[in-house]
Amino acid sequence: ACRYVLSIGDTGVLDEKVAFIDGRHLRSDEEAYCDLPVKSDDRATLYEHCVRSIRRGMRVGSHGLPLMGCGDWNDGMNLVGQDNKGESVWLAFFQCEVLQQFAKVADIRQDIEFANICRDYVRTLTEAIESQAWDGQWYRRAYFDNGEALGSAAASECQIDSLPQSWAVLSKIGDPQRASMAMEMVDSRLVDRENSIVKLFTPPFDKGTQNPGYIKGYVPGVRENGGQYTHAAIWVAMAFATTGNREKAWEIFKMINPILHGDSAAKVDIYKVEPYVVAADVYAVSPHTGRGGWTWYTGSAAWMYRLLLETLLGIRLEVERLYFEPCVPESWPSYKISYRFRETTYHIELINRSICPQPSGARIVCDGVDSANDFLGLVDDGKEHDVKVWY
Repeated sequence: ACRYVLSIGDTGVLDEKVAFIDGRHLRSDEEAYCDLPVKSDDRATLYEHCVRSIRRGMRVGSHGLPLMGCGDWNDGMNLVGQDNKGESVWLAFFQCEVLQQFAKVADIRQDIEFANICRDYVRTLTEAIESQAWDGQWYRRAYFDNGEALGSAAASECQIDSLPQSWAVLSKIGDPQRASMAMEMVDSRLVDRENSIVKLFTPPFDKGTQNPGYIKGYVPGVRENGGQYTHAAIWVAMAFATTGNREKAWEIFKMINPILHGDSAAKVDIYKVEPYVVAADVYAVSPHTGRGGWTWYTGSAAWMYRLLLETLLGIRLEVERLYFEPCVPESWPSYKISYRFRETTYHIELINRSICPQPSGARIVCDGVDSANDFLGLVDDGKEHDVKVWY
């Protein structure tokens, strides 16, 4: 909702009324149940749905971190917080990002009281993260119901998980020095250059005493259990780009690019799945190391698109303004993008000023006219426009 409103500027969608769904509560002896919920007669605006879900998430455990329940992003860790005491470090970072964005939406609605609630909660979570979640070289992943740490160097399995490290950077909440160190550890411990794999965590769960849930039922090195989960690998690339490390960002992108897993007969024999769609996971265990898992069924595809267009090529839309923040190899003299804004096409060439300086000094030139702005103002006039951007 935040991304749509802040990118497109359509605030009217927040007033659309949507029904709730009705379903029974879990019993005390249930971790989950399978049933068919029905539409409730109760309705509320989309904005109110968002507010309620945010308030619902403002529940913390003994470390001041968000309750994990029966799984956060990683639903395979369904037993970490089954007694409603376990906490998620990754969710703390992610929640901070959501609240920072939603505060802007609340500002637009002139709901200053809830905007302040969001921002105050971010400050509270930030303090809890830095005092309770740092493990010495990286951020921990979670805490079990009994208070035992998950994603710690002291454990025998799942010592480091990429998620909290990436989101310490992406949320801009993690202490900069700590986040930088954490990403260095991701690079050294989770990036397998020999096999072009970015592992979710290491070592996999196997015979250790910790039981995070059904993730432990996977073969070690397969799917979420220590293999590459591409969704998370893309976040690693985004995090490296955000820290300004364009070389590593592009290296990770090339490692997870399915095309480059199928550009030779030898690679096809290893990868075994379609090289023209994103695989949700890639195995990291012999004799299947490098083999693709589920294809055609992953949110990683949308994140890959955002990684390419926004993070690497650097195109960012804010309503009727296009901003340019390239993170491309320094050797590129230029690159071109055709961008359609409703019924209007902008042919944009982004030029490396260190290789091809702009004589007039302007950063953006549209149809031969220098712009004093740091963005391209978009107009839907049905015409075609030529734009040059120096970066």
